Amino acid sequence: MALHGEGAGSKKFAVVLLVFQILFIVLFGIFGKYHLDAAPPKQAETTTITSSGVRLAASTSKAPYEPDHAVRDYYPMFQDVHVMMFIGFGYLMTFLRKYGYSSLSINFLLAAFVIQWGTLMRGLLHLHDWQFEINMTTLLTSDFTAACILISFGAVLGKLSPLQYVIMAFIEVAVFSVNEWVGINYLKTLDVGGSIFVHVFGAYFGLAMSRVLYRWEYSMGDFNTLKFNTKTTDLFSMIGTIFLWMFWPSFNSAMAAEELQQRAVINTYFCLASCCVATFICSIFFHHGKISMELIQNATLAGGVAIGSTADMMVHPYGALIIGFGAGVLSCAGFCFINNVLERRLKVHDTCGVNNLHGMPGVLAAVISAIVCAFASESLYGSSLYKVFPSMDPDNGGRSPMYQALYQLSALGMTLATALISGAITGFILRLKFLDPLPGPLLFDDAAYFALPDQVTHDQEKHIRNQLEGSARDQYEFSAALPKNDRLLTH
Repeated sequence: MALHGEGAGSKKFAVVLLVFQILFIVLFGIFGKYHLDAAPPKQAETTTITSSGVRLAASTSKAPYEPDHAVRDYYPMFQDVHVMMFIGFGYLMTFLRKYGYSSLSINFLLAAFVIQWGTLMRGLLHLHDWQFEINMTTLLTSDFTAACILISFGAVLGKLSPLQYVIMAFIEVAVFSVNEWVGINYLKTLDVGGSIFVHVFGAYFGLAMSRVLYRWEYSMGDFNTLKFNTKTTDLFSMIGTIFLWMFWPSFNSAMAAEELQQRAVINTYFCLASCCVATFICSIFFHHGKISMELIQNATLAGGVAIGSTADMMVHPYGALIIGFGAGVLSCAGFCFINNVLERRLKVHDTCGVNNLHGMPGVLAAVISAIVCAFASESLYGSSLYKVFPSMDPDNGGRSPMYQALYQLSALGMTLATALISGAITGFILRLKFLDPLPGPLLFDDAAYFALPDQVTHDQEKHIRNQLEGSARDQYEFSAALPKNDRLLTH
């Protein structure tokens, strides 16, 4: 029996990827260019005056910016965020018993695809003279875009073909970029760690897709066995958890102003620690006195999301601990109680529990940001007030703290509505037959598109059989040529 991925389906997927990659190359060639930090130094003309008073022009190679400055400031945190995308998210999703190859590999592919398409979308929204510049900040923001798509990937993990995943990413990047652009440039939302624009959008875009793509097979007992984890898959998933937990302070502080980065790191650090402790406590109380690996793998990270929008603000260390503990409790409650309601009553199947790790903690982060903004004052922030809250600067609109708080909540409402509507539309698009939806028996199974080590194809089986038959025939002929007594020894 031929596997679903063999033949036309896999070739179609490869052709679509090829077309997208050629498109990216062409668009980068037309619109993309190095930022001054990365470009070769330009010739700057200077003048010198000789002893006779004659002005002479001279060329000097001097870059207007120090080339190493951006790398020195941003590359360490960029690498941390990069590790989160490829190792953290990738291994976090390996908990499924028969979907480890797909979880890691499709995560790898989508991240590589999105950092190109995300760079282009952000660049096209910020064109100057029909070109956009690429520097270290560009790479960081492209990884943030990848995080959003990988969150949505978690909501539909195991339920789509590779071609559907790529189409999902292509559509979502475009909508995500526009939503974020409106939120930052027009609403002037403060979201340094991306809790609103990355986590909330990614979670509810994915959940809306999951609702539209819901299939009757999800309620079958045999189907549920495919989702069962094992001790080995749980250990692999914990690798992703630990990497994400360790590097989350870089994620939340990478885009903060230089003098605010240390505060963002401190707040995230303590928030994550408190969230981890809360998860173990809740696991005992919510899970029949036992420690649940599902909660440890996921809920321990919710603090990083909950502090994201206020990471560079004055929440104080004790405030970060309170936020982290609350996020841990909220996330655990989601996994233990809310998941069943979503699946049984609303028909929303959330494979990785992104609502509990990214969705609800992201909404909590937005509400906390509104509260913190409402109490912002010069007595609290001193001379850094307008660094943290640029929209409150009299030269930049002069918003009041309460007005900024309302804009934070407006951004949350806009993001939720955009994510749910665009996610549902994307779900209907992905149901089209020519995008190769997976048949029921191949859901949550690597065998749909991957060559597995223990999987022998018909041609391989025929080749092995011929070799064995040939070996047996040679041994018989050799034995027949021996004297009778020696012939017995060969059998």
